Amino acid sequence: MIVVEFMENGSLDSFLRQHDGHFTVIQLVGMLRGISSGMKYLSDMGYVHRDLAARNILVNSNLVCKVSDFGLSRVLEDDPEAAYTTTGGKIPIRWTAPEAIAYRKFSSASDTWSYGIVMWEVMSYGERPYWEMSNQDVILSIEEGYRLPAPLGCPVALHQLMLHCWQKERSHRPKFVDIVTFLDKLIRNPSSLLPLVEDIQSLPESPCPSEEMDYPMFISVGEWLDSIKMSQYKSSFMAAGYNTLDAVARMSIEDVRRVGVELIGHQRRIISSAQTLHFQLLHEHDRGFHV
Repeated sequence: MIVVEFMENGSLDSFLRQHDGHFTVIQLVGMLRGISSGMKYLSDMGYVHRDLAARNILVNSNLVCKVSDFGLSRVLEDDPEAAYTTTGGKIPIRWTAPEAIAYRKFSSASDTWSYGIVMWEVMSYGERPYWEMSNQDVILSIEEGYRLPAPLGCPVALHQLMLHCWQKERSHRPKFVDIVTFLDKLIRNPSSLLPLVEDIQSLPESPCPSEEMDYPMFISVGEWLDSIKMSQYKSSFMAAGYNTLDAVARMSIEDVRRVGVELIGHQRRIISSAQTLHFQLLHEHDRGFHV
């Protein structure tokens, strides 16, 4: 029997879905800060969680978030590069780092990948990561360099941190102590959260812990639609004159509706990815490339 603190608001994923759009960005960052603090404690103690997800975070009446559900947790030896290798058993694909899926190697770095997914869940108010893509599609897309686009209303600084958590090379991902420090800086300087991915006009100085960012680059609008599993709209985009990535990157939600995308989930997926594409194109131009 385990006695735990009573957390009035239950699991974070269902709590967010019940209160869609009700919190300020600072409140959401506060939740993320609490989760990262809990994960820093676990990693400092030599534990790897292996199942970090919003469903396994509990929320109390003061919106304090605490890490829960240690059914898959394991102790690592005193080696900072240590990874726990397991055989058999189920893996939560959408939340799991590529090396943990492919080789069943779990580490604090694979927990960091999962934390990036939790960040996305929080900023999207409990939306399902990768939507209705199959697990196999998720694995293949990640391998090809696809990363989840920023949710609507997501500050640039937070999406950059997500992308940093999702670096393919696990040694390039931030440690939880770095994540806690970074979020503390954002909370102390709320103006750093004002630039949103969807309305960014110029590339700000990156507040990310690392300047090494990986962005998938697409050649055509069709290829971009394929990557977000929205290829059924290719002819609609072409007919409406959206035949360049620059044009797509400037689309508003009204533009997406005018193209003929009626399902709300599809609208949100397309506009979120278009916003990320806008940021990516700015990033490439800033580095002197012509897209």
